[in-house]
Amino acid sequence: MKLTKFLIIFFILGIKFSFAYDAAEFKNWKLNLKTIALKNNISENTFNLVMSNVKYLPKVIEYDRFQPEFYEDTKTYIGKRTSQQKQNNGINFYKDNKNLIDLVEVEFEIEKELLLALMGIETNFGKYVGKMDILSSLATLSYDKRRSEFFTKELITLLKLIESKKINYKTLYGSWAGAFGYFQFMPSTITNYAIDHNQDNKINLKDNEDAYPSAANYLKQIGWKKDNPCFYRISLNENIPKKYLNVSAKKLNNKKKLNFFKKYIKNYSELESLDGNLISAIITPDKDIIPDAETLNPAYVVFDNYEVILKWNRSLRFALAVCTLKNEFKNDI
Repeated sequence: MKLTKFLIIFFILGIKFSFAYDAAEFKNWKLNLKTIALKNNISENTFNLVMSNVKYLPKVIEYDRFQPEFYEDTKTYIGKRTSQQKQNNGINFYKDNKNLIDLVEVEFEIEKELLLALMGIETNFGKYVGKMDILSSLATLSYDKRRSEFFTKELITLLKLIESKKINYKTLYGSWAGAFGYFQFMPSTITNYAIDHNQDNKINLKDNEDAYPSAANYLKQIGWKKDNPCFYRISLNENIPKKYLNVSAKKLNNKKKLNFFKKYIKNYSELESLDGNLISAIITPDKDIIPDAETLNPAYVVFDNYEVILKWNRSLRFALAVCTLKNEFKNDI
């Protein structure tokens, strides 16, 4: 544990020296971005209008380097995001918006409990949508070297949305990573999945009438299957080959039919009601961030729906928290 604390302290201090900001270089970066934008049919007027006040935000780099997914163990991470208060907030939100939520569940075949869980974890049911200038956040992350290509694409996509007047740039305040609205959509997600459900000729992701159906549409399009399992907590035998233990969210490897893992799962009797032919994988999420973590504990067997949540947010713990909260709501609603 001491080693873990030392690494965290060292990591925080290292943030300040991990990437140097140079005003002249940032100005040149903005000129290069303008060239890219013009090639992507973004007008010079639009670019100048929305990018003129864009700033480099050092705080964004700190947030990027010190995300909870990087240092919180699974028990802590899930516990913070599935508290009784969170559940109570979700139940109250459902009571206030029951007609819309029930309608969306039927129309898109996405469980209301899942949508409540995602909204609850992302923004506490719309209470914390973020106050960061999204354009400056994306510019900072695009200028930064860690994931420059990804965030440059997101920034160009956002400029396209502004150019087409689908988004009002004056409303663009959200997360440090450039996510927007009640379900924290990135610009590419807005482009591909957001819908004008109330047909008022604009997409408002800070309005339940568009935000909720857009989230349901996103989940349906990326493959969520209603009433299919997400994950189960398991206890593993010591003889399980290490190649079957996934510790990274980038890709789940060595997926097998559930009944293949029977010989390695001590509590397999708790899974007997499931179809043994379900494609599954085993994850041990603490091993990648906790230096002295037990290799086999905690462990989970996960299914296709779990991988759908990974497409939403590429974090093993995030997906576990979402499905945990979903199950809690299922018991209460």
